Amino acid sequence: MTTPKSNPTNTISISNKAQSDQTTTPLFATDYNVYINHTDAGGIVYHANHLVFFENCRRDWFTKLGLNGYFLQSDSGDIQHFVVSQADLQYKRAILLDEIINVRIDKVELKPASMVFYQSIHRHTPKGNSTDHTKNSNHLLSSAKIVIACVQNQVTPESMSNDETQATRTAPMRPIRVPQSLRDAIQQAITQNADE
Repeated sequence: MTTPKSNPTNTISISNKAQSDQTTTPLFATDYNVYINHTDAGGIVYHANHLVFFENCRRDWFTKLGLNGYFLQSDSGDIQHFVVSQADLQYKRAILLDEIINVRIDKVELKPASMVFYQSIHRHTPKGNSTDHTKNSNHLLSSAKIVIACVQNQVTPESMSNDETQATRTAPMRPIRVPQSLRDAIQQAITQNADE
């Protein structure tokens, strides 16, 4: 009787990571305090604020990589920016007032005109227990797959009417390729994380 051969892969899906013992090091992780403005009257973080924490984590990671957040200027002077085009969240446990949470970027996939972020929120683990990943596995609070599209739009002036001041309107956004400098910085971070 033969046993099936396993196929090694270089990627791990977020669902497998969330259910595993957290043996894979996240690309980036940072702690946030939960304040009253994040919560409802019962002291539970609003479901939409999970997205806020994920967003803050992505922005802090970009800053750490030396990138200028979400607005980049092309060689021709056009402004390129990023918008969330898809968000798939799974809520596991409530986040409570006055907790410290650890928000992570577990994995990033680079596409031609977008980036796919796999992120998770965990209860803060005191520094003394931070190396014991098996104790962290039951602290998952939520996880997300968030697609960030790279777009460009131009602001063009509308014609002036007699009773209005000059206004502007936004032209339709069009997808564009992820800028090479951003792609290179993220790919370098992914490679460094894999080597650790």
